[in-house]
Amino acid sequence: MKRMGSGILGSFFMLVESVRMSVANIRQNRLRSFLTILGILIGVTAVIALITTIQSVSGSISDSFSSMGAGTLTVSATGTELKAGLDAEDMRRIAELDGVLGVTPSVSLSTKVARGGALETGVAVSGKNDFYFESNPDAIARGRAINALDLEGKSRVCLINADMVDLFFYGVDPVGEVLYIGGLDFTVIGILSESADETVQSMLSGSADIMIPYTTALKMNSESLVTGITVYTEGDSAAVQDSIEAFLDALYNYEDDTYEITTMDSIEDTMDSMLSMMSALLGGIASIALVVGGIGIMNMMLTSVTERTVEIGLKKAVGARPGQIQAQFLIESFLLSVVGGVSGALLGVALSAALCSVMGTSFQLSYAAIALGVGFSAAVGILFGWSPARKASKLNPIDALRRM
Repeated sequence: MKRMGSGILGSFFMLVESVRMSVANIRQNRLRSFLTILGILIGVTAVIALITTIQSVSGSISDSFSSMGAGTLTVSATGTELKAGLDAEDMRRIAELDGVLGVTPSVSLSTKVARGGALETGVAVSGKNDFYFESNPDAIARGRAINALDLEGKSRVCLINADMVDLFFYGVDPVGEVLYIGGLDFTVIGILSESADETVQSMLSGSADIMIPYTTALKMNSESLVTGITVYTEGDSAAVQDSIEAFLDALYNYEDDTYEITTMDSIEDTMDSMLSMMSALLGGIASIALVVGGIGIMNMMLTSVTERTVEIGLKKAVGARPGQIQAQFLIESFLLSVVGGVSGALLGVALSAALCSVMGTSFQLSYAAIALGVGFSAAVGILFGWSPARKASKLNPIDALRRM
């Protein structure tokens, strides 16, 4: 038992001495060590920054979906040759289905907008109803929403976003002013707010610079039917989806490809899948820098073995075993890679936080990315340091001493 304890203690002191000598050798070759560490640092920084940034963006998008409510369905009803779309009665019947809170139609057009000497073409205009603003109370920064009277009378009223305000009403209060949309005069009744869910809203119904009553938008498009609606639900959204499908099947005589229902969950799953694939792809590309850094470690360690041939011979001559020689060089290689890995992790986190701040995305620290970067860098150090360490352990002490 006593001999076992002394053996463990001796191994510990030998390990400490190997670490001390490795650190001394790294400090002795500062520039070469720095350049070797730099390769690992760049690789780890790239891996952590890319993965963490993408996961932060993914988390922000998921939060946007959650804040809008998982019970929102979008329906695209192309219909048949006899009935292409949905009329007001169809939307009313859908709104009366069990579990449905309300329905918002989406009518889009792109047209020219003018006021005074300013003219803008290709402006995105969206037609909405009063329920849209009831379901999105934060959509209006100032002014009033579209109401039932506007819909019934096909009123020429509109709400505009901040870009339109800057373009046509710089220095002027736009509420109550006239704006010409598609050659028709519209009265501005409100200013749209910059919603935090703008990315999700854009994917669901398209981004819009101007909102007008959907009945007015249909009239401008010379149409009478709506082909896209958003359904707000409560309770079991799957059951509501089944009810809507049954209604539309009957409405379009059970013909195929007459409508498509998209849920928030399916959109979120698709987005998560795309971001995961992108994260894996970019992480793989960034990992190439780690491999290049590993080659740098191998090159430095091979050079170190050549320069320290006499030292290795002397150690072997006084009784150092091959395993001890190999351990010392592996420790040196491991220290170089770990220093680069830890430094790269800190820099990668800082860079990711800066990127998220620039993009306006909430930063979410990814411990998995940090563990992957640092762990991979340590593995690279051991893997690429193994061959030089093995070469050093196999040196013949007599041949090594002849170089003195």
